[in-house]
This record gives sequence, C-alpha cells and structure tokens, in this order.
Amino acid sequence: MKIIASKDNPLFKTLSKIESSSRERKASGKTLLDGIHLVSACLESGLKPELIVLKESLKNNHEFIELNEYNGTVLMSDSLFDRISTVRCPTGILALIPVPAERPDASPDCCIFLDEIQDPGNMGAILRAAAASGASDAFLSKGCADPWSPKVLRAGMGAHFGIRIHMDSDIGKIITHFEGNTVAMTLEAEQSIFELDLRGKVGFLIGNEGSGISDKLLSFAGTRAKIPMPGKIESLNAAQAAAICLFERVRQST
Repeated sequence: MKIIASKDNPLFKTLSKIESSSRERKASGKTLLDGIHLVSACLESGLKPELIVLKESLKNNHEFIELNEYNGTVLMSDSLFDRISTVRCPTGILALIPVPAERPDASPDCCIFLDEIQDPGNMGAILRAAAASGASDAFLSKGCADPWSPKVLRAGMGAHFGIRIHMDSDIGKIITHFEGNTVAMTLEAEQSIFELDLRGKVGFLIGNEGSGISDKLLSFAGTRAKIPMPGKIESLNAAQAAAICLFERVRQST
C-alpha cells in the first residue's frame, strides 16, 4: 500500500488545498471527509469515495481493517495526516469524494430555503435537522457558508448524504415556481408557526443570523410566521428556529 510521507507529495498538496479552500473545492468538484462517522455515512449512502487515506499508526485499527482492502486506499504519516485534519483528535481516516450532483425534485414535499446563513455550525445543524425531518432539498443563497467545508460537514454529521443540497441558488426564482407554501420565519410576523397547517407541500425560509431574511426574499413568501418566545430572550439562532419549524411539520403529519 502506498505511503505518503513527504509534504512535497503532489497528493498531499492537493488534499491540503481541498481541505482549506472553498474555491479549490468548487473548482475540483470534490471535498474531504474527516472521520469514520462521515466516511461510513458516505459509504452507506452508496457514494463511492475516490480515495481513502488512513493514518499510518492506525492502519491496523479494527474499524479500518476492511477499508485497507478498498481500491484507492493510501497510508499517510501521522505528522502529515495531522496537518490536514481539522479536528483536535483525528480518528485516523479521510476520504476524498466528489460533491454529489445537484438534481432538485421538481416539486418537493418539504424543503428549506437558506438566505445567507454564514455560520458553519448553524449550516451543518440546519442540514442535519432537515435531513432528520424528511426534507428532501436545501436551497442555499450565494451568501451562505460553503456546505461542503470541513466544519459544516462535521456539524451535519452525515446529513449531507440524506438531503439534496443546492448551492448559489436564485431563491426568489425557485420559490416562485415552488408548488407548495413558502413560510418565512420572521420576528415581525403576527402568526405563530404552531397556528399554521403544515401538512401539505411546504418550504421554510430561514434568514441570516444577524439581519434575518432580506426584504426582497420576504416578498416572495406566501406566509410569514414566528416562534413564540415567552421567555426573556430576543431570538433563537437559525438552526434552532429551523429545527422547530421542520419538526412541527413532522408532528402535524404523523
């Protein structure tokens, strides 16, 4: 099995660029998974990695034994592996994968529209809640965090392989053609999310962490709603708000 032990190795340089650069990920159409949980979720989804990298000192770890035989597996010295990995305690496995092609459903039953969600942790948590609730598509505006970045992937914990993700979306145009009701979450709304009938086709529009939904996008929404907060807190973060909306729909539909 090939061992990468030099920082001048072309493959090491390529993986480093993909890990650190959103521009490189978009240009190559690839991203890097870090950790056994993400790699397992990828394999279970049927998506085949182009390359699996194992940390040299952990090559005999029982979780990785089967992957040693995977066509396209290489070993990397511990020092180089730790330079690529962005986690404090790497599990010892990386996988290079092609970013899944964007194939939106013509009329999804449930989807989310994200307007300039910029925090990677929020983005990953929203995608995880959406996938867990059964939403099929996530449409991200141009100002959103890169959904295939290492931080978002870690926060999503495998959600990326359970929902279709569409980057740089013209959300206004998509909402216009969406057959269901688009519910914009805004503190200025009069209706509570718990007063709405969410059992049909629905899309939830979630805005930027600080400024909320832009006025332009608000004009496209069919309904505006808020989450009632009787406590002494001004607002919830975007991920919390999205999860409440998505699972209120689940509650009404079951």
